[in-house]
Amino acid sequence: MTATRQERSPQATKRLARLTGALYVSLAVATLFGYYHAPLVLDDLNAIARTITAPDLRFRIGVMSDVLSMVLAVPFTLMLYQLLKPVNETLAALTALLQLVAIPVTLVVALNYVAAQTLLTNVPDLSAFTDAQREALGMLFLRIHAHGVLAEEIFWGLWLFPFGLLVIRSQFLPRVLGILLIIAGVGYAAHSITSLLLGGQRIELYERLTMLARAGELPVMLWLLIKGADSRRAASRAA
Repeated sequence: MTATRQERSPQATKRLARLTGALYVSLAVATLFGYYHAPLVLDDLNAIARTITAPDLRFRIGVMSDVLSMVLAVPFTLMLYQLLKPVNETLAALTALLQLVAIPVTLVVALNYVAAQTLLTNVPDLSAFTDAQREALGMLFLRIHAHGVLAEEIFWGLWLFPFGLLVIRSQFLPRVLGILLIIAGVGYAAHSITSLLLGGQRIELYERLTMLARAGELPVMLWLLIKGADSRRAASRAA
């Protein structure tokens, strides 16, 4: 019996689980809100270009949502680590590391998006470029952005593998939730690797496959937020 398990009561575990769930849901809402206002990937780059050169406010809301999701990812990761550390500290640290590594990747991808939008909207500072040069550079940044999203997606999948294993082993969360997380992780990773190998040609499948993978995370978010942790199982683990 470790000191960590002795120090945290079942009630404290339940409260921590609910706080983690609240952050998880907030992170998901911010991500989806950003995707709606500034889609990451669509059928083709021209469709993205038309979307991001629409009214600036919508695009800025999307970018701010992406920034908010990165900010929320930090406390969520720390809370999740604290929640699952008593189960297996190594796996909990790996889960946190894979989640945190994705944050700077997300930032770079978002900056490429902003650069593309700036070029395609013909701001005065870019008067030295011809229209053809601006459009070519803007589409180049969009292409880099699209491939960056696909590369980033593998991290969305990888962190779910140790997370799922921790849930399965936790005894205070249903094992089926861990299985769903692992399935979601496979979906993200498989789509990322396949699309990158095909040069991004299967980008049109992004929304369907990503939403399917997200479905594996949704039950875990809601369970943590509403139910927290099973106090009886937490008590048996703390004993």
